[in-house]
Amino acid sequence: MSMKLVTRQVGDVTVVDASGRITLGEGSSAFREQIKELVASGHKKVLINMGEISYIDSSGIGELVSGFTTVTNAGGMLKLLNLGKRVQDLLQITKLYTVFETFDDEAAAIRSYT
Repeated sequence: MSMKLVTRQVGDVTVVDASGRITLGEGSSAFREQIKELVASGHKKVLINMGEISYIDSSGIGELVSGFTTVTNAGGMLKLLNLGKRVQDLLQITKLYTVFETFDDEAAAIRSYT
């Protein structure tokens, strides 16, 4: 299953519902392009909902970091929602859990942008 990205607005926060696999190749480049497009069109508050991500590899983790950097450099904030066990473990192993703000509750995540 390839990666699918659906964006929606909740107030002034752009939620990206990601599903499938974020891996080297198609999944990671689609993710990168989506983030670049959001930033280019002025979206500064980005929440990535990863509840439907079935698999992520090191390239996918790299894309999350790249997306975080892109949004932060544009003066925005990128946060993560609904991390699966594998993603949580990878963030723990790579020490990236100190970089990303993560949430299990979408409403709490949306409120955190104020």
